[in-house]
Amino acid sequence: MKTTYTEIAQLLENIDVSLYAKNRNFIDGSVTKLSPYISRGILSTKEVFFSLSKKNISPKKIEKFIQELAWRDYWQIVWKNKNINLDIKRKQEDVKNIGTPKSIIQASTGINVIDNAISDLYNTGYVHNHIRMYIASIICNIGKCHWKAPAKWFYFHLMDGDWGSNALSWQWVCGTNSSKKYIANQDNINKFCYDNQKNTFLDKSYADLYKCLIPKELEKVSSLSLKTKLPLNNNVSIDQKKPIMIYNYYNLDPNWRKELNANRVLLLEPSTFQEYPISENVFNFFIKLSKNIKNIKIVVSEYKEFYKKFENCTIYYKEHPLNNYYNGICDKRDWLFTNQNYYPSFFKFWNASKKELNI
Repeated sequence: MKTTYTEIAQLLENIDVSLYAKNRNFIDGSVTKLSPYISRGILSTKEVFFSLSKKNISPKKIEKFIQELAWRDYWQIVWKNKNINLDIKRKQEDVKNIGTPKSIIQASTGINVIDNAISDLYNTGYVHNHIRMYIASIICNIGKCHWKAPAKWFYFHLMDGDWGSNALSWQWVCGTNSSKKYIANQDNINKFCYDNQKNTFLDKSYADLYKCLIPKELEKVSSLSLKTKLPLNNNVSIDQKKPIMIYNYYNLDPNWRKELNANRVLLLEPSTFQEYPISENVFNFFIKLSKNIKNIKIVVSEYKEFYKKFENCTIYYKEHPLNNYYNGICDKRDWLFTNQNYYPSFFKFWNASKKELNI
């Protein structure tokens, strides 16, 4: 996976979303794979949209792709306004287990597409968005597990892990953040993943799946202990005559206040990684991406402790739901729309905002 800003900028320049609306749900569809860089704050949704605008593409022709950018911003707005670690709109129905099915963790469900996707998740940190929905549906709606533990397992391995998008998407699938549960059967998986498998526990009608008992393949559940190993907190030299720019897991923007002569600190808060752990592979990818920021210094500390040492310095940070307790000067993130009001549904947000794009 690309990690230098030059390579990432080239990926952005080369994206083609002309067929996105038509084939995005197929496993080989025209997706951009820019998600890891948007999640880490190297690219913004607004920057991706402007890149397409420079190609004189009518927003109407790529409305579905712009909607997907808007979904990302919408999840962040929801995260700012709601406790997304709880069932957000209604309790998840018919929960029988807390944990994640062992067959999912071991990539041994017997459903070829799903097992291959989980193996890919472990190896590459990537899973096609449609298959993410399949996996969440199997765990929550067929296996009847509460969404939060498996959502954390998934986030742990994702290179593009964004807890807002991840948690709220899982809640959308299981019906706590939507009007009904999302369920896909084997025929649906075969269609979009070019498979022809039969006789699995999903090889049933939708009516039967909605009322089925937990299949034997999903009965055994594990509670995982997910941990992130942070580096030792070596003493880092900070020039207190200069301002301090705070970067973190959600902000690695190499162009942020680029001309400012400042200390540039990548702050790793142990409490954040304890609450939202990531795997060693994901952590290493994250650290490689941070090298795009010249003279970046890694500090392992809680923000409050760091602030006590440097409260006499000018400190800058970027807006994010996990930063709402930071002290200092908060720079707004590059939102796609000027409208950042909370709406109870995405399409209310979309309809109120899309007029800015002349759609």
